[in-house]
Amino acid sequence: MYYRATYQSPVGKLTLACDGEHLVGLWMEGQKYFGGTIREEMPEQNEMPVFIAAKEWLNRYFAGEKPEIAELPLQPIGGEFRQDVWQILCGIPYGTVVTYGDIAKKIAAKRNQKSMSSQAVGGAVGHNPISIIIPCHRVVGSNGSLTGFAGGIQAKIKLLALEGVDMSRLSVPKKGTAL
Repeated sequence: MYYRATYQSPVGKLTLACDGEHLVGLWMEGQKYFGGTIREEMPEQNEMPVFIAAKEWLNRYFAGEKPEIAELPLQPIGGEFRQDVWQILCGIPYGTVVTYGDIAKKIAAKRNQKSMSSQAVGGAVGHNPISIIIPCHRVVGSNGSLTGFAGGIQAKIKLLALEGVDMSRLSVPKKGTAL
């Protein structure tokens, strides 16, 4: 059984999901693939220990602190490829960005392959079920484009600015799904 809780953040209302012990979801209101990994009703249980810990983590994050991802019991739902990509996302340092191509190279090396599709990586990044905590907002296009964030381009900009990312070399795409 899964449960949900809500949290008001500077990027809007967030919905958290857990299995009773592990955080399995965190979605922004209106986010693409909202709740996509859970196919059943989730009763609201705001006072579960995992939700209290996640909300405290979010309070610290939005206050400009750098809480460690490992502080929370995360268990995102997804296949092996997506899990590999999400693990790499967890290693992106606070206040920095990497490209989809950078992640593709890491996946290729891990799998002993010559190359890996950046588009496949983009699909896995976009389906990250634990936004913000698993920092998919720290991934940008190879040309510095702020593309591909399921929570929307404005939320991505706010999160990166909060982390102090130098936005001068990044750009908003003129068209695309991130807008």
